[in-house]
Amino acid sequence: MLSILPGRLFVQWKAAFIDFSAVTSSIKDIRVVMQKAEKNRQYGEKTIVFVDEIHRFNKAQQDAFLPFVEKGSIILIGATTENPSFEINGALLSRCKVFMLQALRTEDLMDLLHHALQDEQGFGTQKIGITEDMLQAIAVFANGDARTALSTLEMVILNGDVQADRSILVSAETLEQCTAKKSLLYDKNGEEHYNIISALHKSMRNSDPDAAVYWLARMLEAGEDPLYVARRVTRFASEDIGLADPRALEIAIAAYQACHFIGMPECSVHLTEAVVYMSLAPKSNALYLAYETAKKDAISQLAEPVPLVIRNGVTKLMKDIGYGKGYQYAHDAKEKLTDMQCLPDSLLGREYYQPTTAGTEARYKERLVQIKQWKEARQQHDRSGK
Repeated sequence: MLSILPGRLFVQWKAAFIDFSAVTSSIKDIRVVMQKAEKNRQYGEKTIVFVDEIHRFNKAQQDAFLPFVEKGSIILIGATTENPSFEINGALLSRCKVFMLQALRTEDLMDLLHHALQDEQGFGTQKIGITEDMLQAIAVFANGDARTALSTLEMVILNGDVQADRSILVSAETLEQCTAKKSLLYDKNGEEHYNIISALHKSMRNSDPDAAVYWLARMLEAGEDPLYVARRVTRFASEDIGLADPRALEIAIAAYQACHFIGMPECSVHLTEAVVYMSLAPKSNALYLAYETAKKDAISQLAEPVPLVIRNGVTKLMKDIGYGKGYQYAHDAKEKLTDMQCLPDSLLGREYYQPTTAGTEARYKERLVQIKQWKEARQQHDRSGK
């Protein structure tokens, strides 16, 4: 959970406190509260407004708070389980401090469960038979969430076996039934979606197939669209492997097609094959770097004209003004190579693709060196001939 509140929080004065939920409140409710807060400010009284699930408010509703936060009419405290970077308007977020509340540790949840068993407001008035190992299992199952831990404890006790002395015995079978399906933390449109796909991508990049398969399972079992995963794996095949192993792209495309044809759960094994292959394949980001470098030049030199020699002179006028003049058809050459200039004059000699020696890309690197040496020799010959 994340909480947000404005940068200055005064505690030395008495303030009115108003809380409401973003789930049930409308923009009209916000305006009523803000008007009350403004009147309080005019009388020298501060107002603290607490909004639960603040991410449920849309942009217009969040904007309604902004002028009152700026004037100091209210101190806004918002609670959310989402990442404020995605869910809170930038203008409002820039005027707030963000506090991240971490998930509880397993030890903390164990203390909570023991307290619930001993306190009279919990199960302290009942005799409950449950082992430490079972409590540990519940704490682990809760995954840092106190509410889940207490709800699970209540469920296993309510479904426990009532003994002759009216005590309740929780069996291993009951615990297993109540914790059979774990609700994985995952939001297809939120931060955890990006966190886990990032974990998958970086695990494959780090050549760690075990981690890659784990993050794949986390996504698929939480309900992610397998085609989305397959698209990301396809991107990885060229971004992080490329010509070091051209077959990686074939495997990725095949996995995508398998996901499209048969869907989940059957296609999980095809995606597993793909992510393991990507993890074990030799790595090269030469293609990614080549494009990114070329993109910078393309953006900064948008008006750079195409050399006349490689323009297509499809009309007489185009041919008369030089389109295609001097064009050399590589297939007519013995080596299938020419020294014709294809880059604009300002970029002449620029090198974008710089192959590595990983995997099969070493062969492409060797071929590229041969091509450049041939062209350089040809250009030197032409210069000396002149």
